Amino acid sequence: MNKLLKYFDLHRGEENKKEVLLDVVSNVTFRGANLWILACAIVIASIGLNLNSTAVVIGAMLISPLMGPIVGAGFALGTYDFTLLKKSLINLFIATTVSLVVASLYFLISPFKETQSELLSRTSPTIYDVLIAFFGGLVGVIAITRVEKGNPIPGVAIATALMPPLCTAGYGIAIGNWPYFFGAIYLYTINCFFICIATFILVKYLKYPVKKHIDPVHESRIKYGISSLILLMIIPSFYLAYNLYIEKGFDQRIERYINEELVAKGYTVIYKKTTFDADPKKIELACLEKFREEEVVMLNEKLKYYDIENTKLMIRQDTTDLKNDILNEIGRNQIVLNEKDVIIKKLQQELLSNKFENAQVLNECKILFPEIRNLSLAKHTFNESTDSSKVVAVMIYDSVNELDSITSMKLGSWLKTKLRMSDMELYRQK
Repeated sequence: MNKLLKYFDLHRGEENKKEVLLDVVSNVTFRGANLWILACAIVIASIGLNLNSTAVVIGAMLISPLMGPIVGAGFALGTYDFTLLKKSLINLFIATTVSLVVASLYFLISPFKETQSELLSRTSPTIYDVLIAFFGGLVGVIAITRVEKGNPIPGVAIATALMPPLCTAGYGIAIGNWPYFFGAIYLYTINCFFICIATFILVKYLKYPVKKHIDPVHESRIKYGISSLILLMIIPSFYLAYNLYIEKGFDQRIERYINEELVAKGYTVIYKKTTFDADPKKIELACLEKFREEEVVMLNEKLKYYDIENTKLMIRQDTTDLKNDILNEIGRNQIVLNEKDVIIKKLQQELLSNKFENAQVLNECKILFPEIRNLSLAKHTFNESTDSSKVVAVMIYDSVNELDSITSMKLGSWLKTKLRMSDMELYRQK
């Protein structure tokens, strides 16, 4: 057992504690170059969120110096260095304020005010964000306390994602959307707090020397305060995670309903929009095919069989408004769906309707007409004039010998009956 525990011993490869503390203290202060780097990183992250570019956002996170005062606060709590704690919190406040001002100014000036998915994803933090912040912070502090720092630091900067929530909060201020602002600030606070807690735990585990000895009463008060703050941070995230779970389940049931009741029956869905927060909830759909009023009523009645309660299904058949909505949806979600896609879908549907099950027909045909060895069936459209056309089923077959006229007639009649075609042409493969 002791041999196994040695593999997990964090004291191996540990940097000198004094050197680590000096490094942590030097990265706490935000002055001069650090503030300029932060401001530039905020602008880059804001542009990335504005353009919905994940790569640009990641680049901004890599150059952000925001981790310094947060880790400093964690070390200060772990070593009871209240001077360092005060200094860390002041610098974190300065960095946060500068970031919010720069992000707000950018989004006020930017002509593009659309709420992209990268922005939306930072407005509803859940318990998963808590876990990411905690374990990301833990990895970061482990790397800081090593002799060989290694590669985890850039990964921690990306995983804990301190920059995007600040930019999203600035976006909320710029457009006057306070739910976005408070959701993003809550995510930012979660990230800062749990990185700090992860640092505190590791500092205690590695037994860093305390700056000031305090009595057990004060120590227990600090631990009580930390525990209370942890609960205060976690409880709302559990609630938001539960709401996310309910919404995902709702979306999955809707997908199943659409696939079984529409797609499986040959309908082509070209537009879908769900409203989960409304009462009743709403599903808006549009298909290439038209629906009668009684069909819409029947589709609404079938919702209960998929455990989709308190929900109204609306079939959009107004082409002008629908086109505008589809274009707006494309802009929001970057779904490449345009008129060409609709035409392609329609052509695919036509191709499917013109296709016969050749293998099945061949198997039956061999029983009734043993001379047939292979066949291929397809529908062909022949233009009779400029205004009319005729659809004819054509079969090319391979046989031992050429079929006589009576057998050909029987084969043609059987195929017309089976395939429900009024016209049938037979050709033998040469």
